[in-house]
Amino acid sequence: MVLDEQVDPDDVVCSAKGCRDGAAWVLEWRNPRIHGEERRKTWVACAAHRESLSSFLALRSFLLDVTELPS
Repeated sequence: MVLDEQVDPDDVVCSAKGCRDGAAWVLEWRNPRIHGEERRKTWVACAAHRESLSSFLALRSFLLDVTELPS
């Protein structure tokens, strides 16, 4: 998902499987084995899934940054 000023934050849905809640957090990540330093992928998370998605990425050394979804 690419987040830009054209995306309404109220329309952004959590990336956790099966979750349809609104997202409040942006998780930036990359797989260093296949993506260069400039590549950043994005997941978004609701408050309930922020920790589990962050932990999943961090365990694999993929997590780069976690920030609040811009309003």
